[in-house]
Amino acid sequence: MCNLEKRGSVYILTFTGNDYHRLNPSIVDSISAALHRIRSEATVTVPSSAAAFITTGESNFFSNGGDISLVDSNKDRLLLMMSKVRSVLTDLIFLSMPTIAVVNGLATGTGFMLALNYDYVFMRKDDIGFFHMGGLDSKTVIPTLFFRVKLKAKISSPAVWTDIVMKAEKMTAENAMEKGIVDAVYDTLEETVIAAVELGEQLVRRNWNGKGYVENRKFISNVVLHDQLSIVPTQGLIPNHPHQTIKGAESRL
Repeated sequence: MCNLEKRGSVYILTFTGNDYHRLNPSIVDSISAALHRIRSEATVTVPSSAAAFITTGESNFFSNGGDISLVDSNKDRLLLMMSKVRSVLTDLIFLSMPTIAVVNGLATGTGFMLALNYDYVFMRKDDIGFFHMGGLDSKTVIPTLFFRVKLKAKISSPAVWTDIVMKAEKMTAENAMEKGIVDAVYDTLEETVIAAVELGEQLVRRNWNGKGYVENRKFISNVVLHDQLSIVPTQGLIPNHPHQTIKGAESRL
């Protein structure tokens, strides 16, 4: 499911197990529990953020999207699932510390959206992972919430929107960095995690005020918070997609 550890001032949440890490109510509840623990230990009432938060996964998947088997043709399950995911995305926006997604493999559909909800996105590039929204390929409509949550707040280029949504492009680590979606790429998962921890420690040393950090994130995520009020609950989630190989390495940081 999920494992939360703390290395110095950096929290690391890992999706455990050799599976697809599909988002279902159980795994989303596990993420929520981890965020609750972090908030209880480092809240906005302390003088500074004093910590950073990283999320990554085991196996070849960061998250292969929503668990369609649990919600297909069941409106009540779909509404529950979307409500829980929306709650986690909101919790990430209000978390009083820097957040970093370490994308260890495939991130598709809602898994893609989850990664975009972090302040920074690092990705390994060793012939494993890619980003893929995949609505056209899977013959599904991308849910309004998941489409808007970070595409508008994090991606400013209409051309990149077209690549993601209208071309259903499978973006490798290098492709995603060129398009401004990924901040840095590394050869292995170990190197990617090490780099993310180093960045987290650097940001913690800035001794920023946690409440101020949240307010700044809310400012750049205003479209996210607004669009969560206009969710369309009857639209479907995004199913899984196959692998694609990748090459290359660089960093924008």
